[in-house]
Amino acid sequence: MNRMSKTAELSIDGKTYTLPVFTGTENEMAIDIGKLRDQSGIVTLDPGYKNTGATTSAITYLDGDNGILRYRGYSIEELAEKSTFIEVAYLLIFGELPGKDQLQRFRNDIKTHTLVHEDVKKILDGFPSTAHPMGVLASLFCSQTAFYPESLDPNRASEGVYMSIIRSMAKMPTFAAWAYKNAIGHPVNYPDNSLEYCSRFMKMMFALPAEPYVVDPVISSAIDKLLILHADHEQNCSTSTVRMVGSSQASIYSSISAGINALWGPLHGGANQEVIVMLEAIAKDGGNIDKWIAKAKDKNDPFRLMGFGHRVYKNFDPRAKIIKKAADDVLGKLGVKDPILDIARNLEDIALRDSYFIERKLYPNVDFYSGIIYRALGIPVEMFTVMFAIGRLPGWIAQWKEMRENKEPIGRPRQIYTGQKERQYVPITKR
Repeated sequence: MNRMSKTAELSIDGKTYTLPVFTGTENEMAIDIGKLRDQSGIVTLDPGYKNTGATTSAITYLDGDNGILRYRGYSIEELAEKSTFIEVAYLLIFGELPGKDQLQRFRNDIKTHTLVHEDVKKILDGFPSTAHPMGVLASLFCSQTAFYPESLDPNRASEGVYMSIIRSMAKMPTFAAWAYKNAIGHPVNYPDNSLEYCSRFMKMMFALPAEPYVVDPVISSAIDKLLILHADHEQNCSTSTVRMVGSSQASIYSSISAGINALWGPLHGGANQEVIVMLEAIAKDGGNIDKWIAKAKDKNDPFRLMGFGHRVYKNFDPRAKIIKKAADDVLGKLGVKDPILDIARNLEDIALRDSYFIERKLYPNVDFYSGIIYRALGIPVEMFTVMFAIGRLPGWIAQWKEMRENKEPIGRPRQIYTGQKERQYVPITKR
């Protein structure tokens, strides 16, 4: 971010305050209000921080108006086509694409740490099978502060930080698969380090005792692409939570556990789950798609199509174009006969041709297609957000690492008080 020659002026009650204007490398402009309160006693009000830049970051560039998403300057389209999730994770965390030896070391270091301490199973055993997998995942991840207490030291050497990063990347799929196994009451599987990242995770998820399990490369490739597409998305709710918690110099495990809990909320990570819930409701109603399309078009009807359009991308979601092909490949490979997926394909076909949806830019988004893929693979809806968390992990790590290296101050938003003015206490005998 660079200081510009421009300034902004704010006039209140006859007084004028001059504020510096900054610009980012993609010409995004921001008014710096960092010293406004010191100068005037005034703060700004922005519920939900919708128009507030809480930090500067060199990790992800997002232009919703033009459908642009880049990691460290590389387009999401090119990364999804040519790269792998582990390579993208390295790029996000360390800032540059790895060389051959760097990537091999990164992969091997992750494989070395996929196992978790056996005492973690005792924690897992404390959860009933009714526990939501996201709650289990957040708890198991946060527990690593107990197994690696050195991670609590905010001033530890860079090699110690590197090991925390490696352990986070290595153990997240293990925790996720164990959360799934807990939910269905099955014994857990241990990681098979002869496999690559996504294949290893799929085997931990779906392998049954005494039965051979072979990972389908089409499915593994689709999961790998999904993880790339979800790896980072600028300062969203969970990412901002990771940075806020990390600003107190909390450990990486505590910070990311907080991000997992933020992602758990249905307004954030639950969109692809809501897609399947909607499709199941349409099927339960008899599968009359025309009826539900009419409801979606009726502005007096509260029904909304889930998985269509996006609050950030105003024209199209660049990730949706990529994952649509992966969804087609998975459905074609598996040959799944599922009325829910038939409804989804019909809805997709209508949305891509109907002028109502085209004019309003209500295109199928990444949540629509990811929900279809997970449904086809037999992954229950309660695990959809867990899958999202696995993908978002390298972005959370990168954001935590950047915040730490920039020595950012502890987060402390202000407020505008709207409660009672000062009043006198009345003893209970006189009330």
